[in-house]
Formats: sequence, C-alpha cells, structure tokens
Amino acid sequence: MIINGVTIDATFAEAFPMKATRAIITAQNEKWALISAQAMTGFATSVIACGCEGSIERILDPSETPDGRPGVSVMIFAMGGKGLAKQLETRAGQCVLTSPTAALFAGIDGGIRIPLGKNLRYFGDGFQVSKQISGKRYWRIPVMDGEFLAEATTGQVDAIGGGNFLVLAESQPQALAACEAAIEEMRKIPNVIMPFPGGVVRSGSKVGSKYKTLGASTNDAFCPTLKGMTKTELSPEIESVMEIVIDGLTKEDIAKAMRVGIQAICDLGAANGIKRISAGNYGGKLGPFHFHLQEIMA
Repeated sequence: MIINGVTIDATFAEAFPMKATRAIITAQNEKWALISAQAMTGFATSVIACGCEGSIERILDPSETPDGRPGVSVMIFAMGGKGLAKQLETRAGQCVLTSPTAALFAGIDGGIRIPLGKNLRYFGDGFQVSKQISGKRYWRIPVMDGEFLAEATTGQVDAIGGGNFLVLAESQPQALAACEAAIEEMRKIPNVIMPFPGGVVRSGSKVGSKYKTLGASTNDAFCPTLKGMTKTELSPEIESVMEIVIDGLTKEDIAKAMRVGIQAICDLGAANGIKRISAGNYGGKLGPFHFHLQEIMA
C-alpha cells in the first residue's frame, strides 16, 4: 500500500490489556488546571519503569466541567487495578491537592469504583466535610488557600495499551515534523492518550537484551546508525525513525487515532522525506490486540 508516496508496511501493531481511569482537574483558570494536570501525569511514559502511563486527554471548556470552571481531562493506564488505584491516589495527593485553586472530579461514571478523594480526605485531619450531591459523594478538605474539593471515587475500566506506529524518514527534522502533525490530529480523538514526551518516542525497544538484567533494549533493526552492524529493517535513505504509542479505552478508539495520525503523515508525503510507516510487534506473543496498518488505512 502506498499513500502519497509513503509506503504502508504489511505489518501490525501489537497491544495488550490494561486498566484505565480518567479524572477531571479544574482550577481558577486554564493555566493552573494545566499546571496541575501536567504535574499529575509527569513521569508516566511507560509501565516499564514509571508504574503507569498517563497524559492529558484534552482541555475542557467550563461548560464541560462539574464546577463550571476551566478544566483538563487526564487519563492514567496501568497493568492492573491495584497498581492503577495506587498511582491515581499518589499523583492526586501530590500534584492536585497541592496545586493552588485545583479541584478534582471523576471522569468515568461507570466501571469499578476506585478512590479519588476518598482517602485524601484524611489530610484534613478531622476538619474535612463530606457532601453528597445527586448521589455522588464529595470531600471538602481545608487547605491554606481555602479548600480542596474532591469527588470521592472515579471509575476504573478495561483498556488497551501499546498501539503504535513507526515513522521512517530521510532526516531527523522530517521525522519529527511528521510526528508533530500526527499528534496534532490524534489529540482530537477522545478516549486515547499518547503518553511519551510530546506524544513521540525515539527510543523504541525490543524484548530482551544481551544484558541479563534488562528486559528491553534498543530496537537495533530500526536504528539508522546500526545499518551495517545488525539485521536492519532500514533502506539506505532512511536516517531517522520515530514512534508514536497510543493507549485507549477500546480497540476502536486506538484504531481511529492511528488512522488520523497516519493520514496526517501521508498528507505530508514522500516530498517531505517520509518514506514508510511501519509498526512494532513481537509476532503476536505480547498481546491479543493486533492493529494491521493496511486494514486501518484501507
């Protein structure tokens, strides 16, 4: 398959089951809602070392938030429910409770209920107050700038992590420009996040390593500087490869994000140095969700 001069490899991205939740952070203005959201989703690129994968889903208009203030929707993904609940609670306590004017609300009404402000209330040292409105419980926790309002719980649902595609280009600037164009479009799709910095990862990995202590190592087949030293997947003109990883609530959400992202890259085309789109998989051994690139772009 070739789109605007860009070859779409006959391969698939391989993804795996995760658990996910969404929280809504509001504040006095968008600036402080974003600051809190960025802090809460920091160091959350990969479950390999971060404990979870998280990012900002989108900025919310005051008309979309529970308290009518500017807000930000964040999503967090983890391999299991226990780990997800721990990451959510720790990050909420250290990054939202501490943030000036911030409040915290559930972003998923269904699913298994997990603590959001339920345990953070103890920071109030007995001065916290509970309110129940329309069947939902909230906690008002006294803090030095006034009070921190947090909904007691949010929903945990089944999700998918590890959707991905690779961008193969003639130069590093061209690969990055293509990924930036893709991320801009992908961020318009609900229920997905791209957890790596700016949505893009340069250090794609393979399973295993020559070093026994490492479970993953550099994807040498796609490293341009190793063309003459390993079994390469790169043709001579490819000098830069970057990857976009997608986590989503459903397979359909991830496929839609991949489709709009790949299309944005193909719109730039071969004239802008983009040669191929490929994907990372482990022969179907990593996870049960397979995203075939040519089917997605058909």
